[in-house]
Amino acid sequence: LRPRAPSFSETLPKTRGTPAAAAVRPRAAPLPMARRLLHLRSRLQALAPRLVPSRQYMSDMRRSVFLDRLLRSLRSEISSCRAEPAPRPPPSAAPFALDDRPGEQWVRLRRAFGEQQEEEVRVDASMVDGAVAPTRSGVAAEDGGPQDRMHISVHVEVSKPARPDFALKFECSAWPEEMDVERVFPVRRSGPTPEQQYMGRQFRELDEEMQTAVRDYLEQRGVNDELAAFLHTYMENKEQTELVGWLKNIECYLKK
Repeated sequence: LRPRAPSFSETLPKTRGTPAAAAVRPRAAPLPMARRLLHLRSRLQALAPRLVPSRQYMSDMRRSVFLDRLLRSLRSEISSCRAEPAPRPPPSAAPFALDDRPGEQWVRLRRAFGEQQEEEVRVDASMVDGAVAPTRSGVAAEDGGPQDRMHISVHVEVSKPARPDFALKFECSAWPEEMDVERVFPVRRSGPTPEQQYMGRQFRELDEEMQTAVRDYLEQRGVNDELAAFLHTYMENKEQTELVGWLKNIECYLKK
């Protein structure tokens, strides 16, 4: 018998395999990369707890730098205030008794007045709260008069123990050398008070004779130009003392 000739398919190289096998076989190559990624992820997870304190440390460092800068600024400001020449000590507040509460912007002065001490005079004065041209002197700034005079608000109340339900109130402006009256009106100290009390006219709109009588009334009770000068000297001291205390309170809070 004559031997059978091999078919075409039998003549193909067997080592190459079929086209389908050739397409599937290269997928085994990415497996080593997958193992590397899995290994790297496990290392990152082990390293993560060590990275968190590092970020916290950097945040604390930044906070410390900002805090140190603020503290240095505060200490420099405190040293600058203490290096300034001390204001001259104020004269005695007599005949008033002075009540000054540290940390507040007001001081209170009290005195009894009259032969039988039948009146109580109470004066509440603010720290310097502005700078405007004077009014009572009658000299305008454009005419070469004094400018930028420091202003202190003053509230005066005159009461009588025999009339505890009423008092007379004066709103004043204290300049370095003079005391101006802005308004005068009675107030009810007990019982219902009106929501919008009629305050009367502005003091400068009153008759000249009445203005003079009101100034004399206050002058007798110690509310005069000398008191205005005292308040400005006293508030100059208080301003420096309060400023240093305010800065030190901020410093103390930041250091804790």
